[in-house]
Amino acid sequence: MWTAGVAAIGLALAQTADKARALHAASLVFDGHVHAIDREFYHGGDIGERKADGMWDLSRAKEGGLKALFFSAYVPEDYYPGRLETKQALREIDLALRQIEKNRDAVELALKASDIARINKTGKIAAVLDLEGSFDLDGDLALLRQFYRLGLRSYQLSAHNWDNSYADSCCGAHPSKGLTPHGRELIHEMNRLGMVINVSHASDDAISQAIEASSDPVIATHHGLRSFNDLPRNMPDDLLRKLAAKGGVIGFQIGNEFHNRKVFDWRTAHAGKPFWDTGDIAKREAGMSILDIDKMIAPQYPMPGVDAPDDIRFTVDDWVGVVDRAIQLVGEDHVALGSDFDGGPTLPRGFRDVRDLPLITEAMLRRGYSETRIRKFLGGNLLRVFRQVTEK
Repeated sequence: MWTAGVAAIGLALAQTADKARALHAASLVFDGHVHAIDREFYHGGDIGERKADGMWDLSRAKEGGLKALFFSAYVPEDYYPGRLETKQALREIDLALRQIEKNRDAVELALKASDIARINKTGKIAAVLDLEGSFDLDGDLALLRQFYRLGLRSYQLSAHNWDNSYADSCCGAHPSKGLTPHGRELIHEMNRLGMVINVSHASDDAISQAIEASSDPVIATHHGLRSFNDLPRNMPDDLLRKLAAKGGVIGFQIGNEFHNRKVFDWRTAHAGKPFWDTGDIAKREAGMSILDIDKMIAPQYPMPGVDAPDDIRFTVDDWVGVVDRAIQLVGEDHVALGSDFDGGPTLPRGFRDVRDLPLITEAMLRRGYSETRIRKFLGGNLLRVFRQVTEK
């Protein structure tokens, strides 16, 4: 009898896995945050080449069922002291466009929501350009419009973990108490152009004021919940309710540090500081050339997670529990995937890289989620906001 019971459990698990693979393959899997070109910028190569390390390349993304992504151009704080961020953003976007063109048989730039369906019909992945880090831009509307003309459709308000001249960061000194009047002007221009307002890394006040100022829903592309881990980088329940009430979406970063206090504490103890602390970047970088900074930070990429012990890491099911908490709070229409692949997340136990995205679908089925709810999380909610913003 015991043997028969074990066999029945094994059969049920296999059936769930088969159902998950089929559902995942049939769904729009739209990732809100991927560091797709960091490796290529600092080390050369091609996103179309299958890599032996890191978390993401086009080949593995295809295996993971990815259909669309926010293809992030990331400008680290090291470029800020020398006021080199705008130049670095242009270099990153140039590379992103060249890599997309080089791999045009597998990926294509999407400028609006309808492009995603068209691109997917050809069997290709749709790439939405996103800028992470906006310090030296100073919210210049002329620069914003030029980036839009280059294809940028998502813009992160805060300057990663530093305050900028118009929007406070989660982890800075908050000199603006949220947004300045110019920050609100920037939001209005993004609304006019049809650009997604990305509030990840912004302070609570900046997020709250951005939600109020924007005529469109806003997105926190790669975030966590403060109820799981009380970090300034995560979102408190009241702010998540406010974001959802305006139609916004929170994308969940797939790493342990955001959601798992044990791994956060382990990482902090071994690093001597929290993962967002960049306070040692200052005078040295201010006197360096942009090429010297490239060489200095190149060894960080692709950015891995920390090698935390397995016994303290979340499983995929634990991670889905974080998403479930948000669904209980604001409903199934306001949650999404924002993996942060190659941006340093410590992945759930047993999760290798982008190839394992179907494990999320499987865990959601085990939790009893309907196929409709799963499809919304995998990409439907993010697509809804992208459509609302880009196709008014």
